[in-house]
Amino acid sequence: MGYSIKQISEKTNLSAHVLRYYEKEGLLPNVERSKSGIRHYSEDNLEWIGLICCLKKTGMSIKQIREFVELSTQGNQTLKCRCEMLIDHKKHVEEQIQELYRHLEKVCHKIDYFSAQYQKHMEDNSSEKIQPSIKLL
Repeated sequence: MGYSIKQISEKTNLSAHVLRYYEKEGLLPNVERSKSGIRHYSEDNLEWIGLICCLKKTGMSIKQIREFVELSTQGNQTLKCRCEMLIDHKKHVEEQIQELYRHLEKVCHKIDYFSAQYQKHMEDNSSEKIQPSIKLL
């Protein structure tokens, strides 16, 4: 049993347009079609879509993903090359994560700085506004 493009779209949160684009670009191999041309997606196609989304969201280009898919369709003789591609991509992702951590540290530092400045401002202003009231008996 296969999935319709609508079902795959709902499962993956990708539009039918994006799914057709992935197929046209050679990123989604072996999508079966009925005699009338209606796409029937398999569990394998669903797995590929998950991998494509993962690679894309972590910064791999469409061209690189296509190369990976093409290598995958060539069989086990390309396993080493595919592993090397993924190892290189992993290194790139780790570098991105480290850069994001550096930026996050700066943001946290600025939050601390501005929070302290705001606290000081509130203390300074509250002492000016509050004046002791003198009650006459």
